[in-house]
Amino acid sequence: MFYKMKNIFFALLLTSFCGLLNSCQTIDVFEKNVEIPNFQWSGSFQPSISFDVKDTTAFYHIYAVIRHTDAYKYKNLWLNIQYQIPGEDSVRNSKVELILGDDEKGWTGSGMDDIFEHRILIDAQPVKFVKAGNYTFQIAQIMREDPLLNVMNAGIRVEKIP
Repeated sequence: MFYKMKNIFFALLLTSFCGLLNSCQTIDVFEKNVEIPNFQWSGSFQPSISFDVKDTTAFYHIYAVIRHTDAYKYKNLWLNIQYQIPGEDSVRNSKVELILGDDEKGWTGSGMDDIFEHRILIDAQPVKFVKAGNYTFQIAQIMREDPLLNVMNAGIRVEKIP
């Protein structure tokens, strides 16, 4: 009985130690979300999000982050995402359709009560930032409805690929 308890204790101790080691790894993630005033996203309201890139040798995944209520009446969301590379005057545009749900499964994001959040890759391929410095993204909704109702937050998430 003593040996059995000793083995269980050792296994628990080892599991805890391994979990502690894994939790000490750094995760290179940037995420910023901007609140949409009164949950009515006007086409003229274009949140701007900036972040610093230091490692130009790494690859990154860039996500659009959208939070909406269950009352949002579309299954998709069209965005115009502009970004500016440090030291350049020109702005690059990317039109993106985000699929937020379907008839079969409902909303595809994670949800609690009547609020749903989606983190959707903007580009399926990993991105490599060519210059170190401050990158600025600007997000505009380009749906036909203006203002677009029941959207709570819009943002950008950047994850460094290990």
